[in-house]
Amino acid sequence: MALRAVLLDFNGVVINDEDLHQRLIQDLLLKENLRPNLDAYNHYCLGRTDRACLSALLNRQGRVVSEEYLNRLLERKAASYQQHLAQMDPLPLYPGLEDVIYQCRAAELKLAVVSGARRSEIEAVLALASIDEYMAVIVSGDDVTEAGSKPAPDSYQLAIQQLNQTFPGLDLTPAECLAIEDSFAGIAAAKAAGVPVLGVAHAYPYQMIHRRADWAIDHLYELTLDWLQPYYEPDTAAVSP
Repeated sequence: MALRAVLLDFNGVVINDEDLHQRLIQDLLLKENLRPNLDAYNHYCLGRTDRACLSALLNRQGRVVSEEYLNRLLERKAASYQQHLAQMDPLPLYPGLEDVIYQCRAAELKLAVVSGARRSEIEAVLALASIDEYMAVIVSGDDVTEAGSKPAPDSYQLAIQQLNQTFPGLDLTPAECLAIEDSFAGIAAAKAAGVPVLGVAHAYPYQMIHRRADWAIDHLYELTLDWLQPYYEPDTAAVSP
């Protein structure tokens, strides 16, 4: 067994925009005459798709959620995100991202984004950061059902399937991948799909991430793939960085 692919979460791993998403969701709720609650946002939204997030928050406050109503709110939120994105200079990318991509390319690992964010948001950020060409596959919140949102394993299973379709003969298995996640839902999704997980303590304290992930680091820039090689080498016990 060898490490052959790295699967990156997006919000909280690639780009530091969780605060922006929280504000945009809060604004949506206020305009719908609903009171935002930060604890509820953290519980229902971190790591999950916007659809699953909004649906849960609205249902929690007794709002009847039709598909048409939910889609209208999601489009408003997406438009607001794009407006804010256009004003970000520089982009709030996490320090260390460029080096992680370099390490993966040097080791000839496949790279993918596995996220609950909308595809339009992911593609816009990757293009602005000039790293879109390095991502062989993007699995977004648009590609899974509400029930398939993280912590369900669907997005990770789909990413591995798409990598195998993109590269005939790759025959990639979950155990040959590494997921990099910052949320409880994301860690649970990867582990449910059989993918080893490196947790990054960008959204939660290190100890809380460490208890859930296979390995944990405080910051993305601390990642050195050499730390993880013993785990993926045959007949070698897992080692925590």
